[in-house]
Amino acid sequence: MAPFDLDACIQQLLRKQLLHEALLREICEKTKEILMRESNVVHISAPVTVVGDIHGQFYDLIEIFRIGGYAPHTNYLFLGDYVDRGLFSVETISLLTCLKLRYPDRVQLIRGNHESRAVTQSYGFYNECVRKYGSTHVWTYFTDMFDFLTLSVVIDDQIFCVHGGLSPSIHSIDQIKVVDRFREIPHEGPMADLVWSDPDPEKEDFAISPRGAGYTFGAGVVHKFLEINGMSHILRAHQLCMEGYISLFDRHLSTVWSAPNYCYRCGNSASILEVGPGVSMHFNVFEAAPENERDGPNQHNNQNTNKLPEYFL
Repeated sequence: MAPFDLDACIQQLLRKQLLHEALLREICEKTKEILMRESNVVHISAPVTVVGDIHGQFYDLIEIFRIGGYAPHTNYLFLGDYVDRGLFSVETISLLTCLKLRYPDRVQLIRGNHESRAVTQSYGFYNECVRKYGSTHVWTYFTDMFDFLTLSVVIDDQIFCVHGGLSPSIHSIDQIKVVDRFREIPHEGPMADLVWSDPDPEKEDFAISPRGAGYTFGAGVVHKFLEINGMSHILRAHQLCMEGYISLFDRHLSTVWSAPNYCYRCGNSASILEVGPGVSMHFNVFEAAPENERDGPNQHNNQNTNKLPEYFL
């Protein structure tokens, strides 16, 4: 295949136009080569804008770029859950993958619990790929690439960033570095915990999670992890926040949620977190993009049949 123009691909995707299947195959293969060289713990420096769950809400991703600035002028850290639920998972993950390939040091992509073959077969991405491309090939290219995504990022040696949370198997950052991440997310163990676990303000220690995977963890766990690793803060996504974000445990842990009006019906705000020098933090809260009104579930009713469970995935 002839060399492709990545800038042209990005411009096409920004207009919400799908890329050809063969092109996506090439893009995913080249992105895997970049991701393969990254550690399970990627160290970066501020300033960086941190983005939580997007879940295929493409117009809201574009709204994030309008608010925060476009790469490479703004450095971005995405905390996972790029696909499922929303109507435009293919467009969303295609654009983020192209941005990672184009600006590998300015765009960081962490793996979320939805970046897996099992979950995407139940919550929308698999069916969307088949509907838009007529086969499972594109789904296979992306889910194979998901196996290469990093598990965590550390900002300025002070802020630990992960999709879900902590694990009873992991006390130090060095233990994350030796996890075998190049595979489907397992049902249990440290890798599963990092993408599935949640903080619980009612608890001190680890407890069984109502999600059926990972754990819940409390203030004692957070403070001990930060002390052992000489850090000041944990940033994560994974849980719907009606106000767009929430800070717990004396503000040592923050959840960033970046899918406004989640599933086009939750009515929540969203946020991105701007981390500046000296680990200053500013939550930029925003509402759903207006484009959702003209190209949202009202126009795609037969396609958006995902039921929202009582406990959000």
